[in-house]
Amino acid sequence: MKRKLMTLFAAFMTCAGIAQEADNVIDEVIWVVGDEAILRSEVEQERKRMLYQGEKFDGDPYGYIPEQMAIQKLFINQAIIDSVEVTDEQVDQQVEAQLNYMIQQIGSKEKLEEYFEKSLSDIRSEYRTAIKNQNIVQMEREHLTSDLIVTPSEVRMFYEKLPKDSIPFIATQVEVQIIALQPRVSQQTIDGIKARLRDYTQRVVSGESQFSTLAILYSEDGSAPLGGELGFKSRNAFVPEFATVAFQLSDPKKVSRIVETEFGYHIIQLIERRGDRANFRHILLVPKVSSKELQDAQTALDSIRNDLDSAKFTFEEAAKFLSSDKHTRKSGGLMTSPRTGSALQFMDELPSEVARLVAGMKVGEISKPFIMKDPNTSRDQVAIIRLRKRVEAHKATYYEDYQTLKELYEKHLEEEVIDKFIREKQRETYCRIKPGWEKYDFKYPGWGQR
Repeated sequence: MKRKLMTLFAAFMTCAGIAQEADNVIDEVIWVVGDEAILRSEVEQERKRMLYQGEKFDGDPYGYIPEQMAIQKLFINQAIIDSVEVTDEQVDQQVEAQLNYMIQQIGSKEKLEEYFEKSLSDIRSEYRTAIKNQNIVQMEREHLTSDLIVTPSEVRMFYEKLPKDSIPFIATQVEVQIIALQPRVSQQTIDGIKARLRDYTQRVVSGESQFSTLAILYSEDGSAPLGGELGFKSRNAFVPEFATVAFQLSDPKKVSRIVETEFGYHIIQLIERRGDRANFRHILLVPKVSSKELQDAQTALDSIRNDLDSAKFTFEEAAKFLSSDKHTRKSGGLMTSPRTGSALQFMDELPSEVARLVAGMKVGEISKPFIMKDPNTSRDQVAIIRLRKRVEAHKATYYEDYQTLKELYEKHLEEEVIDKFIREKQRETYCRIKPGWEKYDFKYPGWGQR
């Protein structure tokens, strides 16, 4: 097997054109790990992506990136043995979100294609493979560390052995409650939006315009740069109102009726079905709230705030029965961290409008009404907040910050397990590196020695 792989590697080198100068090589195999090749073009593509997204290289990119790719292959091979898999839906959602973000950042689909020197469909295909591999690696890492169990006594010993300058500094944390009101949108505004959507539908049905073109020009959803395309998803990936109408579509040439959701008003077109998953494109129009409608909502919330000050009811009761925020009503308006789900969260986890107010508030204080974007729909709403608890910034202590220390210790143990796995697999796996590409300082020395 080893001789076969060495012959394969030599053949790759010949096909790549060793006689050419390195800067003039269109593509070439630079590493072989197991029976899989790493191409120079793959490294260049990843380097471009990392530069574009502002990710830092740990050393020279031409040493760092191939090594990371080699490590990824070790994990993927082990994932096959451990029967670790990821769902297509999970991958597709991440791909579309990544493409949307990149197009918004660079300005247009055409600019993105120009930057990567590839069509959007090719970029999507490559990103799909990359994101799927990343997810497999993450799941395999979790599989390898799933048996770790940490006890309080172990956390205490870990904490007591930490050098003083290594004890983590815990930033200020707060618990915040919110009552939000969605301003009433005038019927005239709603009728205007529906008229626009009916016009778009007629233009598509008559053949005057492509649905995707209209989405790029007029849709207010993040998918607009992709022509409104949402990627393959199952029914439960959408809000119920959208899913009910979308999954009734069967003819890609037709356009759905107008659908109202918490995000606004939509028209939908089917692109393709694959079993219980489908790819749609849509156009979203969001009703604009007038200054008078915002003022009316502020006046209503100001009245609620006065009743709270007069102790006519509690903040929790007002949130439960009066707030339009369905995500916090049941918990008495208590906001939770999008990262951990905890009510006690760091300031940078709060919506920016909330964080600015909380910074100057006292515990128990209720803010005046203010305008903010709904974190879930990005629509304008009016809110008041109450600071329920504040924990000032401090160095971690065992009793006050046990959970943080436990997570730090778990991460330490996980890194030890992963490091051991990589070193063992590196010794067991055939690897060859093209001359000139082995000169870099690798995190795991020993590549290419077997």
